[in-house]
Amino acid sequence: MSPRLNPLPETLITRAWADYALLDSGGGQKLERYGPHTVVRPEPQCFWSPRDPLAFDQATAVFDPTDEDESGRWRFAGKPIDSFPLAWRDVRFTSRFTPFRHLAFFPEQAANWEWLDARIGSLHKPRILNLFGYTGVASLACAAAGAEVTHVDASKKSVAWARENAELSGLADRPIRWIVEDARKYAAREVRRGVKYDGIILDPPKYGRGPTGEVWRLFEDLPGLLGDCAALLSDDASFLLLNAYAARISGLSLAHMMAEAMADRGGTIDWGELALAEDGPDGRAIGLSFFARWSA
Repeated sequence: MSPRLNPLPETLITRAWADYALLDSGGGQKLERYGPHTVVRPEPQCFWSPRDPLAFDQATAVFDPTDEDESGRWRFAGKPIDSFPLAWRDVRFTSRFTPFRHLAFFPEQAANWEWLDARIGSLHKPRILNLFGYTGVASLACAAAGAEVTHVDASKKSVAWARENAELSGLADRPIRWIVEDARKYAAREVRRGVKYDGIILDPPKYGRGPTGEVWRLFEDLPGLLGDCAALLSDDASFLLLNAYAARISGLSLAHMMAEAMADRGGTIDWGELALAEDGPDGRAIGLSFFARWSA
């Protein structure tokens, strides 16, 4: 039986929490608060005008892009800052001023973390696979909720950061496997081994390289990897969550791709957009990525 595809999209909105807030946006930028610091980053979708332009001039740090591939340099109002601690619920992690305009995590993903926390909290020690796990906030949210987690990323540095975040969170003794490997190779090998998972998180970049030079291209490689993920789900699996950042993709296209991969599984597929909302009762929201998620 094919899964039921919800006919209408959802917008999953991340709102401010203790260590993060979108304060203002406009003029192609967003003003955010990360812990004690205010940060200005480029955001081409913000065609509107900022509510308080002067606040942008008083930020702790401003990212100046040097090309269209998200690389650039940080400019600090005072002494340069390398990193600082943040938290989301029981998960603690280090935020870093990376040369790719983000701060070593993606705050809009908090909407997915909330969903994962609720989903896993209703299960008994589920086995979760997190592909392209980056610095591990989603993996740690799953572990904190009671899951056994396999965290996979091609970057040795990112996996080292994720392990550090597990230590900060007091979760280093939880059942988490840390794997440095190309996601496609790992998933294909797990399929051959007959390994099964109760939930899978798939958050691939548009382009990337594996630890031994493997090239990842989202539009060419995602369908095959999604098929392997479907094969890795146990008979009573709970979910498959797919997220993507790319201008040429949509939540609906991800949903149709997922429906094809999950053709014989039944269940429901939700799809739509992840967004950040400005802090305040009339805060504007910025759509930043697309998602599709299958639920049993």
